[in-house]
This record gives sequence, C-alpha cells and structure tokens, in this order.
Amino acid sequence: MPLPVAFISSVSKEGIRNIAPYSCIMPVLRPLDLICLASAKRRDTLVNIKETREFVVNLAGTDLADKVVPTAKFTPPEVDEFKDAALEEKPSELIKAPGIAGCYAWMECELFKIYEESDYVLVMGKVLRLEVDDMYLTSDKTLDIQKAKPLMMIGSKKGMHFCTTSDIDIFEPFGAMFSNGKDPMAAKYLE
Repeated sequence: MPLPVAFISSVSKEGIRNIAPYSCIMPVLRPLDLICLASAKRRDTLVNIKETREFVVNLAGTDLADKVVPTAKFTPPEVDEFKDAALEEKPSELIKAPGIAGCYAWMECELFKIYEESDYVLVMGKVLRLEVDDMYLTSDKTLDIQKAKPLMMIGSKKGMHFCTTSDIDIFEPFGAMFSNGKDPMAAKYLE
C-alpha cells in the first residue's frame, strides 16, 4: 500500500529539536482541522508531543527521500536531529516547534488527544496553521502534484520502496457524492 512520508518535527521541553519520518498519518475527515498519526510507544517524538503538546507535520517531496533513514535511526534525545540530518529549520508562526525548510507544505499542530493501546499510540493533532509553498500551487490554489512530487513509500519484506504520485486529470466536486449535488461541508471552506 503506498503511504505518504511526512516528517514530524518537534522540540523537547529542554529545547532539543527532533525529526522523525511517519507513514501512518492521515487527515480526520474534512476540512483539514484534525490529523492523526500512529506511533510506536518508544519515540522521542511522542515524548516531545506529550510534554510540549505541539508538533509540525512536514510534507516532503521526493528530493528529501535521502533524509528518511537518517531521521528514522535511533538518536539519543539530547542530539539535535536538524543538525544530525543536515536539514534547515523553517520557523513556525504559531508554535515553538520548527518546520523543515524545503518541504512543500507544513501543518503546525497542537495535541488534541492521545489514544494508547498496548503496542502503539494514536496521536490526534489540531491543525492550527496549514501553509503550502506558493511555488507548488496551481492557479486555482490546489496542490500541483507534478511539481510537489509528494514523497511516498511502499513497504516490502525487505525494506522501503520510495515513490511519488501523479495526476490522472480526473476531477469531481465533493457535491457529486450527494443526491442533491450539494456538498454539506461547503460552508466550512468559505471561512
């Protein structure tokens, strides 16, 4: 199953910057005001989110595929992973945790809720600010997939196959799913 690769950036309560790649991540319905990610219990990212209640979801293109392994490896919590992975910080506007420069989009999030199970944790974040680099937007302000080249991964028994997606030039409005042709969420997009 092709999965998106998003980098989650956070800061520890001591101010140490952290980055980790996540593929088990998705929006919670629409409009995009909640996002959910699945995490192993032993991750510095999870500790940071619990302690500071904030994080950034960095949406990367294929040009950052070489940063997945360096940010996925175990690194002691006192190591600045921006420096360790040679990534530049993009200051956030509403939270302390920085984003990663060079991504096509960033979601500044605050912790909404955590669901803990025996082996994993589901983290729900409230998206406080969504920013897309203008160079990756079309004239009608949608994401230009051909330019952004969203980083994706297909797992196999032996490892990770990195890929991207492409536009097949088919469009349907959300209202097409409803018998009256009207999108019941349309008013949310005018806010």
